[in-house]
Amino acid sequence: MTPSSQQRRSFLKASAGISAMAMIPGGVHAGASGKLRVGLVGCGGRGTGAASQALRADREVELVAMGDMFRDRAEGSVAQLKRDGEIAPRVNVTPDRIFTGFDAYKKVIGAGVDVVLLASPPGFRPAHIAAAIEAGKHVFAEKPVAVDAPGCKTVLEACKKAKEKKLAVVSGLCWRYDKPKRETMKQIHDGALGEIHTLHTNYITGSLWMRKREPEWTDMEYQLRNWYYYAWLSGDHNVEQHIHSLDKCIWAMKDEDPVAAYGLGGRQVRTGSDFGHIYDHHAVVYEFKDGAKIFSFCRQQAGCYNDVNDYFQGSKGRCNVMRHQITGATQWTYKRDGKEIDMYQSEHNELFASIRKGEPINDGEWMTRSTLVAILGRMATYTGKRVTWNQASESTEVLAPKVLDLNANPLPTPPVAMPGRTPLA
Repeated sequence: MTPSSQQRRSFLKASAGISAMAMIPGGVHAGASGKLRVGLVGCGGRGTGAASQALRADREVELVAMGDMFRDRAEGSVAQLKRDGEIAPRVNVTPDRIFTGFDAYKKVIGAGVDVVLLASPPGFRPAHIAAAIEAGKHVFAEKPVAVDAPGCKTVLEACKKAKEKKLAVVSGLCWRYDKPKRETMKQIHDGALGEIHTLHTNYITGSLWMRKREPEWTDMEYQLRNWYYYAWLSGDHNVEQHIHSLDKCIWAMKDEDPVAAYGLGGRQVRTGSDFGHIYDHHAVVYEFKDGAKIFSFCRQQAGCYNDVNDYFQGSKGRCNVMRHQITGATQWTYKRDGKEIDMYQSEHNELFASIRKGEPINDGEWMTRSTLVAILGRMATYTGKRVTWNQASESTEVLAPKVLDLNANPLPTPPVAMPGRTPLA
């Protein structure tokens, strides 16, 4: 199913048709040999993992700067990386190159790095991506890349500049870098399912971490350390976690924009103030112009049945995506050949190889589209409305507080969204 030009909304066409000729300003030239200096912004588990994978992707990579809101997080990340004998000699982060606070990302970018790994809470991602690309740095950006539509626009504009500057932008939507998934999607795109009409995706799983509040923490510090439970930082779990599932669906649809979405959601289990104001379940139907639909379910509740899988149905067959199996007119199952690479590692292998070759990857358009698809779903569940793609892409709602101050106390928590009452912004 190939989307027509009319189906591609102008919001997500901003990065098309860009000339990519210039060498990298202020950094390593495309196709250069020698050391690549890496900086990490966001030193939690995923950021630490990304740094490890970057160091394994290229023997000439060294980690030289780290930034996080809190020094204990950054120092813990350095210590963990240095315990790994394979990469420890290339973890060259001295105490004066550990930066903290809201502006830590600027200091990492300015620390003489060539590549920036961005793994802070998603609410900060648009500003971090824009600053890195403006400074001429290659980027690895964890998912999602924004929590609201204005953030998506910032990312798209930055990725347009990355093409002009011939900078790599690789997404943390890791399933697109998984060989079995790529082969499965190739079968789908080559017509094994015929015309796709139904995509059913589940990310129904258990509860997550939550950090107990310390007496000395301000409201801002508490929200930052428990960022998952505040939509301005995470986007809610339909955006932060379930984006992986939604991205697979959009990938199967050849990156077509949905027309609209409607659904339901709420809080049944995580009702206390410790859990901020996000939902613990969402169910969303996404509509496409030709009548195809995504039936999307995500839940984070302990003690329940879990399923993380995708089931696609077309006019000629069906696909169990996580099993890499197609049945119907085409009978196909992916057979492992021993050449598969962990998808998290594959992202970084391909990022650094593209820099070395002078053929930088730019995932900007599709990673932003998938982010907006997830945001569209949240807008539908929070308001209880049928929300169109245009309404979502043109939304001016900004979720972040107007002033970012670590000493902010009190910092009010937004009310829990009430479908039918919460307005569409």
